[in-house]
Amino acid sequence: MSSLRLLDPAFGDNFEAQLRRFFSPTLFDGEPASLKMRIDVTESDKGFTVKADIPGAKKEDINVKVDGNVVSIDAETKSQKETKSNGDRVLRSERHYGAVSRSFSLGQDVDETKVQAKYADGVLTLDLPKRAPASSTRIAIQ
Repeated sequence: MSSLRLLDPAFGDNFEAQLRRFFSPTLFDGEPASLKMRIDVTESDKGFTVKADIPGAKKEDINVKVDGNVVSIDAETKSQKETKSNGDRVLRSERHYGAVSRSFSLGQDVDETKVQAKYADGVLTLDLPKRAPASSTRIAIQ
């Protein structure tokens, strides 16, 4: 019994840890992994910079929309079906395809006319300049 405990940590003494592992979400063999987009947002006096990891996407398949202070990024990744010849077989295939999207709001409106987007090595970089605040004028009361 002690050799099983050393080889498989699921058979430990902690009952609560066993329950946590039992009820934790797991991926089954036929179930594709979900696509995720991780982002970094930095702010300067002039604007915001967003870096989004979108591996496997082509730049033609990425859409960016800016509406005021809300930024939306949509992307689609495509993969080819892997086939083997000469009796070879695919033992495991974890590459997948599908759509991923992310929307978030910034602390200030963005000037949509000056937005720049670059995509290289699976990373989308957005330069989002801040919109100048509308000037207010004092109205004379008569």
